[in-house]
Amino acid sequence: MKKPVYKNLFKPLKLDGLRLKNRITMAPLYLGYAAMGGKVSPLLLHYYREMAKSGAAMIMVENASITTNGSGSPRTIKCDHNRYLSGLEKLASTIKGEKSLAGLQINHAGRFAYVSDPVAPSAVPTFERIPRALTKKEITTIQKQFANAALRVKKAGFDLAELHGGTGYLLSQFVSPRTNKRTDTYGGPIANRIKFPMEVLKRVKDVVGDFPVGYRFLVDEWLPDGLHIKESAILAKSLEKEGIAYISTMGGTYESFFLPEIIKKSKKPGYMVSLAAAIKKEVSVPIIAAGRISTPARAESILADKKADLIGLARMLWVDPEWPKKARKGDDRSILKCSPKCDACLQLVMQGKPAYCPKWSKEKRAVYRELFQ
Repeated sequence: MKKPVYKNLFKPLKLDGLRLKNRITMAPLYLGYAAMGGKVSPLLLHYYREMAKSGAAMIMVENASITTNGSGSPRTIKCDHNRYLSGLEKLASTIKGEKSLAGLQINHAGRFAYVSDPVAPSAVPTFERIPRALTKKEITTIQKQFANAALRVKKAGFDLAELHGGTGYLLSQFVSPRTNKRTDTYGGPIANRIKFPMEVLKRVKDVVGDFPVGYRFLVDEWLPDGLHIKESAILAKSLEKEGIAYISTMGGTYESFFLPEIIKKSKKPGYMVSLAAAIKKEVSVPIIAAGRISTPARAESILADKKADLIGLARMLWVDPEWPKKARKGDDRSILKCSPKCDACLQLVMQGKPAYCPKWSKEKRAVYRELFQ
């Protein structure tokens, strides 16, 4: 086989007992491809087979809910009961059959849950809704639900699990001073606010043993009164001490994503790489950088400059699953790139329709429409 043009990008990496064949991973991306009710659908299997065939070392399946009350949408994958195991087994097998490592992200959406009575650390208004503050008993129950879901991930045959502590979901809601106004041992100083995610991780690891567990990590909420690097770094160090396999960095929440200045920022190449670099200075566990890393050259420079250890591609890999193969050949110019001016996929998802990229062929779009349930 011809040597790759980008030597850092195609260098193997050992991660908590796993061997990644290169530094390219698929970052979790919700596209609404699951069936209504959260079951694994033919379209979901088709999509992840295509992602795994790309040549990326690790495919992280998006956002599976640990409880019905914590699901983000009617098409969010479910991992809250053993009846979903057979579908999850097919999904893990589909990805691993294409020689990629398979991971599943587990989540509780908290104040952003698609339910009539959302819960959160505190009763802080959320888009004209006020979630109910969790009791200590409910906090313990949710921690156990995370552990049970992680065990299902392991039983389903995935190679690893990822705790979703990003996007302003429940784990990060406890860490943020903006959404955690509690006066008990889970609120107040940062040492108390990280207690919930740390207890979740401990319960998960007690149940799954030496099964690798990663963390989707909110570095900065990009809100004046929100979580920032000075405090999030404290969580990163605590996760490292507790044996986290890696930290997958990101910035922003649903309350900042659509602010004019953040929209402008998110259109720039590598707009979240500085967050990865900041956390990498604080810990020694592998760090994943993401955020519009559209070209192999940029990905290579991120690794060469030691701003991150792994590259997370979400929409970029979805738009062009040949990205890794083209990168290996140095054929950057032929890569189909996600345009920062286009939001067609987002609009389709919001309408409950199958997401597709306008740059895809008519034949490929037709396949996705046909498989959509």
